[in-house]
Amino acid sequence: MVVLINEGSASGAEIVAGALKDLRRAVLVGETTFGKGSVQNVMQLPDGSAVRFTTAKYYTPSKTVIQGNGVVPNILVPLSSEQGRAVAALRNNDKIQPAEANGILKSKDLQMMRGIDALKGVMIYAQHEVIKDLVAARLAKGGGVIFEAQQVCVERIEGERPAIRFMKDGVSQKLECDFIAGCDGFHGICRDAIPQGVLKTYDRDYPFGWLGILAEAPPASQELIYANHERGFALLSMRSPKISRLYLQCKPDEDLKEWPDARIWEELHKRFATDDGFSLTEGLVIQKGVTGMRSFVVEPMQYGRMFLAGDSAHIVPPTGAKGLNLAVADVCVLAAGLKEFYAGGNRDLLGRYSEICLRRVWKVQRFSWWMTSLFHRFATDSEFDRRRQLAELDYVTSSRAAATTLAENYVGLPFE
Repeated sequence: MVVLINEGSASGAEIVAGALKDLRRAVLVGETTFGKGSVQNVMQLPDGSAVRFTTAKYYTPSKTVIQGNGVVPNILVPLSSEQGRAVAALRNNDKIQPAEANGILKSKDLQMMRGIDALKGVMIYAQHEVIKDLVAARLAKGGGVIFEAQQVCVERIEGERPAIRFMKDGVSQKLECDFIAGCDGFHGICRDAIPQGVLKTYDRDYPFGWLGILAEAPPASQELIYANHERGFALLSMRSPKISRLYLQCKPDEDLKEWPDARIWEELHKRFATDDGFSLTEGLVIQKGVTGMRSFVVEPMQYGRMFLAGDSAHIVPPTGAKGLNLAVADVCVLAAGLKEFYAGGNRDLLGRYSEICLRRVWKVQRFSWWMTSLFHRFATDSEFDRRRQLAELDYVTSSRAAATTLAENYVGLPFE
């Protein structure tokens, strides 16, 4: 849902808009609202005068005060006074005066257009925000979360009562379970706890990496930009309205000492150069690192009463942006299986966990490999390969069928 707001949105409209935004039920588009979120009463005095005083203030679900502050939109689309008058007339076309009709009808409702774009697109949900929301949801349900556990190991995963042993605050503890979800990443302990010979590994290392920076610079675009340049791949993404994340294709063993900030910005400008005058916004580099590119899958994704999910079972190159999406898909399948088990003891879905997940995993591996090969320069590529790559890009950007396929895979395949 998209809700349009502006400085004329006040009182009840602000309360509803703020609640929808905080509860992630709608995307707000437009301008910051008026800021009227108080309840006032009038007390008559004996001498005929009166006193007006505030008896209550409205807050959004996240405890943000509306009074005097207003509600800030997710997508800011400011309008000039003239544009505002034209938009108001367009939305109430029965009130347009004949003398001004020609100019108004040629105007564009930029806020409405941006709202429609938002409905066609997706909202970026940063991973650290996902983690915060998951922790908050767990605690709200009365569950526990144990951080900074040490010496963690799993036991008896083949039996009916697997267990997790760990040290917390110097005390050895044991957690007995019905099932264990191994969501502990590529370097975690769960996958290694499965006996040798059970798992089969499939992997591929790519001959390049990404040099990534986090910069205090407003993103030059609210949309992701993938660049295929003769000097190599580049990517611009939005971390927040004031922070940009940018990447450059580089050697997998690149020495960061050879990449001072000035050189990074110079290279980024070259790879993002366009004929229409687009330019990056530079800023202070606050983080810098090199990420290797790898594809990795283990089969099966379950053993006994332990289920591998996320990076403990599979890794995709980041070009397709599918790592978190794939992990969530694993957990959805596992959650459905656990629900069936606890509702009536049915283990059928749990028994098919690996089969269902791997079908999706390999489709996502295919897409991530395709995206990587579409945008990156390989040292072994011939001129034929380069021409083929450009033809593929031309096809994707000119064919509705090809664009639809890319969009379906990029947003995420339907959950089973």
